[in-house]
Amino acid sequence: MSDYYEILGVDKNATKDEIKSAFRKRARELHPDVNKAPDAEEKFKELGKAYETLSDDNKRATYDQYGEDGLANAGFGGGGPFANGFGDLNDIFNSFFGGFGGFGFGGGRPDPNAPRPGDDLRYDVEITFEEAAFGTSKEITFGHLETCTECGGTGAEKGSKPETCPTCHGHGQVQTVARTPLGSFTQISPCPDCKGKGTVISKPCKACKGYGKIEQEKKIEIKIPAGVDNHSKMRVSGEGDAGTNGGPAGDLFVVIHVKPSEYYTRDNVDVYTKLEISPEQAVLGDEITIKTLDGEQKIQIHAGIQNGNTVRIKGAGIPILSRPSQRGDHIVVVSVKIPKQLSDEAKELYKKLYELNTGKKFAEASLLSKVKGVFQ
Repeated sequence: MSDYYEILGVDKNATKDEIKSAFRKRARELHPDVNKAPDAEEKFKELGKAYETLSDDNKRATYDQYGEDGLANAGFGGGGPFANGFGDLNDIFNSFFGGFGGFGFGGGRPDPNAPRPGDDLRYDVEITFEEAAFGTSKEITFGHLETCTECGGTGAEKGSKPETCPTCHGHGQVQTVARTPLGSFTQISPCPDCKGKGTVISKPCKACKGYGKIEQEKKIEIKIPAGVDNHSKMRVSGEGDAGTNGGPAGDLFVVIHVKPSEYYTRDNVDVYTKLEISPEQAVLGDEITIKTLDGEQKIQIHAGIQNGNTVRIKGAGIPILSRPSQRGDHIVVVSVKIPKQLSDEAKELYKKLYELNTGKKFAEASLLSKVKGVFQ
């Protein structure tokens, strides 16, 4: 069982003021935003439970006589103000101490008038397989936010300017005093009228309606480098939305979509194509002209090539993105196509080849019936 006096670091005769002071000191030490020990959260919960009990005369008397079980039996139960977890730690301290600022944790709020970069944008562009291989230029049109030229980004009508907020007098923050069992605490929060800016606009700019930015369509040319692949991303610096309070513009991210080719397929920087040849070409070999990324090129099919074998053309593939002077290979996958129909003369020649290779007489009728059965 927990010893609440030990948790708070006070003796059993401690006064309410001593319990309150000890709790404040321990809370500062154990709060998980300050104390990064793995058990800080659990100890902080126990501390809240101990304080809740010993700061209440009835609960303290019951605890002193019967312990934690006595509290539960007397209907106090609970488990402390943090029994259900921390949730939003700001909410806890708003109720207990009047906020982090009043409690002494600082935690400074971001300055709303500080320069902030604009948002990044995305644009999707589609290119062909060949354009991806060798690079291309594309003119693209997109919408983004630009600083309003009428007001220069102030949001105020021309000839006027933002005025000091009468609520916070230009500080951007307001102070409220919260009274708690521990005393009075000052809480600092953003001004609700100027949203922390310290200024208000009485005459909004008609062009941007007080926003300071305006939607504009822009047209630029982008250079897509050789070797890009499907879903590659390009960053175009400074072409996103305009920044705030003089901050830099965001970036434009161009996502590349490569249209599939009916002829080529790609594996990293290698290009694959299929080539059908006849049995005769497979047996005897041949010189065949094929289409490559660099135009038509002759390749040599060696005699005796097998179905599924490949012919590699070195350096005829995709340029390497970081080293465009170096390229992958073009790999030709050979497929031997068996003819389904033959002329009488061709049949005679195949029969002679059969008899020559097997040393057996060709049984035409028997073989044709088997063939017919297979393909029916």
